[in-house]
Amino acid sequence: MVALVVVGVAWLLHGMLLSDLARDFLGERLRQEAQYTIQRLKRHQPLVSPGVASGSPASQVFHHLYLLRLDGEITTSHPRWKEPLTPLLDSANEALIDIHWQGRHLLVYRQAFTIDGQAGVLLIAEDYESVESGLDSLHWWVGGAAGLLLLLLILLNLIAVNRSLRPLSRLQGQLAEFQAGQRERLDLKAPSELDGLLYQLNHFMDELQRRLNRSREAVANLSHTLHTPLAAVTQVLRGRRPIDDHRRRQMLARLEGMQAQLHSELRRARFAGPGSGQHAVVVREAEALIDMLGTLYPDKRFELQTSLAAHYTMAIERQDLSEILGIVLDNAGKWARRDIVCRLYANNGLKIEIEDDGPGVEPSELSQLGQRGSRLDESTPGHGLGLAILKQLIDQYAGKLAFLTSRGGGLRVHIQLPG
Repeated sequence: MVALVVVGVAWLLHGMLLSDLARDFLGERLRQEAQYTIQRLKRHQPLVSPGVASGSPASQVFHHLYLLRLDGEITTSHPRWKEPLTPLLDSANEALIDIHWQGRHLLVYRQAFTIDGQAGVLLIAEDYESVESGLDSLHWWVGGAAGLLLLLLILLNLIAVNRSLRPLSRLQGQLAEFQAGQRERLDLKAPSELDGLLYQLNHFMDELQRRLNRSREAVANLSHTLHTPLAAVTQVLRGRRPIDDHRRRQMLARLEGMQAQLHSELRRARFAGPGSGQHAVVVREAEALIDMLGTLYPDKRFELQTSLAAHYTMAIERQDLSEILGIVLDNAGKWARRDIVCRLYANNGLKIEIEDDGPGVEPSELSQLGQRGSRLDESTPGHGLGLAILKQLIDQYAGKLAFLTSRGGGLRVHIQLPG
């Protein structure tokens, strides 16, 4: 509809501009002819040759019609037009005038002049009807061509839109397959404009799958870990044997282990992952944790070294960043003799280094840190279950985690999170 209105307005403007252009062109030609005629009069040359006298058939063409009044005497190249043109001689103003008379249309140019002290007025006229007929024919031809071109453009546009929407139709089908469990990722040959959309959808699907796997893993871990201790505790409570101190301590140890496992899985469940779309102010979170841990370990000295701006943000959920920093800083606070240093700087993302001056870990055992086999050690001080959770959290963000020996012999944790 908008295209039709635009083309219609353009066609109307074309007709108006074409008519004005033709009128100006003919008016200029008549002006030049009037000046030439006046020059001939000044040289006392006749205006009309014998072949085009007023009574000849050639004078009926009106192409070089003139009407002249000089010293009160009026002459014309065609007596028929004398009556309608004579009133125009009463004004001496130069003008281009349209005359309609008996179904004919003339374009008349008027110019006053003086010859040998005698005032005169000259009218030069040309038949404008044939010009208008040609302009109308051209205008309609242009309108027809514009209409055909518009229809062609609409047809091509419909074809292009239909072809462009085909990938969206296939995308809709693949999303339905994903909802039905028949597909895990989207695989489309789509225009480059849809690459970002497909990437985000696949990233969203991968994040859903990771969270589902994490939930299933947590349930499986809890089921496997809690089933036997719960059965043992239940059997002891249902039995008739008295519960002595030794058995009570055994039950308490098992309950504390179950509590540690529950705490561990709840911490994992809080992971938001990179799909949360949130940002954290890195320096602010680090300062808050160091202030808190400085209160928890008053005999230790925590130091923050960073080149990051105070408002530097990272595409990571605030709770996840606090968990990453908190696990490492807490372990460092448990094992350090006195000094813990946390370094933050930007290097293709966020780089974190935390080292302490504690006893450290044997180089041969560094590769074992963060393994799942030591998860229940979180109830005692040391590098145990917390580091396993740290490794899993770093993996969620496609980061890198390395355990090294610090220059002072303690543990140095190196973390790289991509931007």
